Amino acid sequence: MRVVLTLLGLCGAISASAALFPVVAQDFEDQDGFDPLDPMELFVESAADLEPFSNPASELNLSVENELDQDSTENRNVNAVLTPVAVLPEPKLKLVPDVVRVITGEASWYGPGFYGNYTANGEIYRQGTMTAAHRTLPFGTKVRVTNLRNGRSAVIRINDRGPFVDHRVIDLGHGAASSLGLISSGIAQVKLEVLR
Repeated sequence: MRVVLTLLGLCGAISASAALFPVVAQDFEDQDGFDPLDPMELFVESAADLEPFSNPASELNLSVENELDQDSTENRNVNAVLTPVAVLPEPKLKLVPDVVRVITGEASWYGPGFYGNYTANGEIYRQGTMTAAHRTLPFGTKVRVTNLRNGRSAVIRINDRGPFVDHRVIDLGHGAASSLGLISSGIAQVKLEVLR
């Protein structure tokens, strides 16, 4: 009994799919006698059976041009259907920040002796922060720092003042120094790109 019900269900599904997709069945009938279920029609018996390559896109363009000559109201409908235009919204965020200024020089980092202390802008300095100290840049300025020895770079935020050694241009927090590979060497030549 279960087999009979299963077969009836399959027959119902097949007939329902034929009712849902009459355009597909109609398309197969319009293929000049081509039977999609007969695999023998797919084989080419001789080189004479090969047709020259035809470009369906060019045929489509010709048929569109012929239809465009007939009526102006049909022209708008044909163009609306055949040439969809995707309009993308303008991006709301700037994906690549502008570089305002480039500075090169020596960078150092500060860490364990300063954890828990207040930075110059009033934040508490913690291990792993992606911050840095600079003598003149405003607090909150984003700077892309690139280690010229290994090519690593990171975007960090200025939240402290320093370094207090003449030839150094920036004093990195622990997280920034770690991501740039500066912890073991202590100092490195860097390029600073001040971002807007």
